[in-house]
Parts: sequence; structure tokens; C-alpha cells
Amino acid sequence: MKYTHLGRSGLQVSRLCLGTMNFGPHTSEADSHQIMDAALDAGINFFDTANVYGWRIGEGVTEKIIGSWIEKGGGRRDKIVLATKVYGKMGEGVNDKGLSAYHIRKACEDSLKRLKTDHIDLYQMHHIDRNTPWEEIWQAMETLVQQGKIIYVGSSNFAAMNIVQAQHEAAARSFLGLVSEQSLYNLTKREIELEVVPACEEYGLGIIPWSPLASGLLSGKRSRDSAARSTEQGTLERREKLKTNIEAYERFCEELSADPAVVALGWLLKRPAVAAPIIGPRTMRQLESALSALTLDLDDVAMKKLDEIWPGPGGAAPEAYAW
Repeated sequence: MKYTHLGRSGLQVSRLCLGTMNFGPHTSEADSHQIMDAALDAGINFFDTANVYGWRIGEGVTEKIIGSWIEKGGGRRDKIVLATKVYGKMGEGVNDKGLSAYHIRKACEDSLKRLKTDHIDLYQMHHIDRNTPWEEIWQAMETLVQQGKIIYVGSSNFAAMNIVQAQHEAAARSFLGLVSEQSLYNLTKREIELEVVPACEEYGLGIIPWSPLASGLLSGKRSRDSAARSTEQGTLERREKLKTNIEAYERFCEELSADPAVVALGWLLKRPAVAAPIIGPRTMRQLESALSALTLDLDDVAMKKLDEIWPGPGGAAPEAYAW
């Protein structure tokens, strides 16, 4: 396994992050435990979840599955960097969502109970809350750090402006601020290269890409099989819209003698500021496939070809659209 610092922090995480969103809805608790054990055995020490995963309001289904795994002992908790998120709706009350200090405190306490731990290593804001001032958010986070309930703070789905605002206010309080940003980022979705990536580089945030396989569109044969079975009209329409790109991509992967899913992960691993793409295996086979991305070496020629097949926005703003 290869490791890297999470942004400018001293914390070292594996180059692949185990995403757990499938645990509960698609993968049983027993199978989820096996996947977590296998990931840990493979050297993956970075586990990501969220209090809303499981998609039953207020239940924290996925966090509970991770908690039952941690509870098995064997040093599991001390071997992983555990990340979860706050923001989403966790009840029917008006204060059961968002980033108010009230909700941050309660959400953290509830996550700790479900995860069967006394601290969260990376506590991420799942979305920007435009109705809560940064003074309130940072005061709440500082309190949790002082209490030893969280160690680092990260963001998810933030725009570059949000990152700048957050870091400016954190610096004014002599607080570390954000160390990571979890964004939608893959070969088919490269908008963050305009401003989010430069902001992360400037402020020393490690990027944690989610949906690295574009909901299966970059998985080769598996994507075709999945699309054939899919009942979601949006998935079918997007595959049809990107049909030419996908076909060119799969032909190029054949030339590389590499699985398309592995190439998609390998591409992200070479992108600026990327710390660890999130893999979300439903099965052991998918976990094993993802691990092979760590040994794939895409040279400059291959990276250029992938840019031709999946053109991004043209680099960072404003040069991407101006001079």
C-alpha cells in the first residue's frame, strides 16, 4: 500500500479510501465486515462514511455497521483513520440538519455512539450551509477538537469560494481549518479543475474524489451490464449521451491491457492535490480490482490520450475560458 499526507496535515492516509455508502443498502453487515477486514489487511487505513448513509432518516445505518465492526476489537479502531460527515437531515426537528452549532454538537455525539468510538479522526461538513455564519461553525468545531471528540475538519461538495471563506475565518481564529475537500471528480466530471483544485492546492487541502467510476460508467463491461439492468432513466440517458467517449475509452483501456475501472482510478491518483479516491466496493471482487490501480503506471502519453477522450475544462480559471 502507498500512503500520503492528507493535505498539509501530518496525517498519513492510504492512497485509496474505503467508501462505505453501500454498507447496509446493498451489502449486508456480515459482508461489510469482511470487506473492511480485507481492506485493512491490504493496507487501506482510510475509511469514509456519513451519518446519513443507509438512507433511513436518523438511523445512521452505515455508521452502526462500522461500529459493530470496530466493536469486534483486535485493535481495529487504532488501525484506521475514520471519517464521517455532518449536515444531512437526521430527524424531523427544524434543527436536525445543517451546520448550526446546535446540530453539529448533537450530530457528533450521535455519530460517536453509533461508531462505538470516542473520537472521529476527520469530521467533514457534507455541504455548505449558507444560513450559518463561519464564526458559529468554527466555534463548534473548535469545541469538539478541545474535547477530543474530533481531530481534523474537512469539507465536502464545497465551491472554491466556500473553501476560501472557511480558511480565511479559520486563520483569523488561529485554527487549523480544513485539511481536505471531498468532491465529485472523475474522467467524466472535471469541473473542479477550474477553481476547486487550485483552491485546494493554495490552502493545502487534500482532495478526496467521490464517484471515481462515474456511477459505473467507467467500469467497462460492468458498466454495460449495469446499464442494461438499471431502472434509472438518468443513468441510461447519461450512458447514451457519452456513448462515443465511453467506446473510445474502453478501446484505449484494451490497448493498455488494463481494466477501465482501474484506469479511472489510476488517472485520479496522478491528478494534482488528490490524496485518495473513494472506492465503494459492494463485493470482495470489486475491492480486489480497485487495489490493482495502485500498481498501474500511466505515463504522460497515456494521460494525454485520456485528456483527449475525456477533455476537461481546459485547466484552471480564468485561463480555461479567457486569457
